[in-house]
Amino acid sequence: MNRTMKLLLLSDIFVLTGFGLIQPILAIYINDGGVTGGTMLTAGMASALFMLTKSLVQLPFGHYVDSQAGKERWLILGTLLMAAVPIIYLSANCIDHIYLAELIYGLGSGLAYPTWLGLWSVNLDPGRESFQWSIYHTSTGMGTAATGAAGAAMASQVGFSATFLLAGLLCIVGCLVLLILERRGAGKAKDLCS
Repeated sequence: MNRTMKLLLLSDIFVLTGFGLIQPILAIYINDGGVTGGTMLTAGMASALFMLTKSLVQLPFGHYVDSQAGKERWLILGTLLMAAVPIIYLSANCIDHIYLAELIYGLGSGLAYPTWLGLWSVNLDPGRESFQWSIYHTSTGMGTAATGAAGAAMASQVGFSATFLLAGLLCIVGCLVLLILERRGAGKAKDLCS
């Protein structure tokens, strides 16, 4: 596994574990956490808004980014947008704020995921593709599993605000890892611009 892949993996561990802290509690926060207009239905609509936005953005953007140099910058932008989402949750007091957060989350994900997948794919070692994908999914799955339980416990003990703040900080750390990739990884890894 080359340096680019290690940095992509490390970044995703931070970002996905950050969101792992809040995914199990988000509907409860929307329904019971002081979000005006928040119900189980609006929580479901917010989730659908995220997936719809991500789905509408990622296909045309994936086509676009394949022909662009500087893919790391798009990945950083998408990840920064995603990192803003837990902070928006932190200050949300009405369902429209949650909807805005989900739109931003969908946009950020729609920029980040196709770019991330492209960078990862061109760096796979021939003959080791399945194993390297397994390393990725095992690492991020274990992190997300651990933080799902931890996020629920944390929200129960210290509240939603601290949980959202920690999630945002983990996402920012994941973004900082990508800055290392942008500064160093592109020149040392396989040609990512072709």
